[in-house]
Amino acid sequence: MNTTDIKSYMQSVGQEARAASRLVAKADTAAKNHALTAMADAIRRDEKLLLAANAKDLDNARAKGLEASMIDRLTLSAKGVATMAEGLLQIAALADPVGEISGLNYRPSGIQVGKMRVPLGVIGIIYEARPNVTADAAGLCLKAGNAAILRGGSEAIHSNQAIAACVKEGLRLAGLPETAVQVIETTDRAAVGELITMKDFVDVIVPRGGKGLIERIANEARIPVIKHLDGVCHV
Repeated sequence: MNTTDIKSYMQSVGQEARAASRLVAKADTAAKNHALTAMADAIRRDEKLLLAANAKDLDNARAKGLEASMIDRLTLSAKGVATMAEGLLQIAALADPVGEISGLNYRPSGIQVGKMRVPLGVIGIIYEARPNVTADAAGLCLKAGNAAILRGGSEAIHSNQAIAACVKEGLRLAGLPETAVQVIETTDRAAVGELITMKDFVDVIVPRGGKGLIERIANEARIPVIKHLDGVCHV
């Protein structure tokens, strides 16, 4: 794709995600859990297809001379496929966070005030290498009532698209829009530049990867970023 085509493609992705987010935000728990279970079933059923797609990515990675650590993160095994499916089932088993109310208190005026958990809207997630993140991110965003735009590393393009097909199948079987989770189909880095500046369509960006990726996203994004960078990030 040239620059104009990528901009047009990403705008289309953003528009579809925004429309889907309104439907997913209103989806009931049963529909979301149905989608998650169907995704897990599709992943288990398509194990051989997923491993074949991953083999293409591994062949390309070795041909490009990528580091052994990167190839290790990129590699999917039969156990890894089963773990992806199990992760989706674990998300389905979690309590639905949408609509949960906490901290209710009466104010002196007599008004009762509390906090309610609501979906964020459209979440853009940018990550590297690990294909399992595609399933994990899709499942977590859906359970929380959000639409997701996922941009995995170029080295995992075949694996991510194969997993995306299972995710779309699960959404379709549950009667939810397939565009609720979109995995970017181009490896061009210009797509990332578009994603992190589409403030009309994306509500928050989550970068997951090395320091260089995090710094670039934090510096260039025009959308709020949930980031880790240096130090004891888990605190």
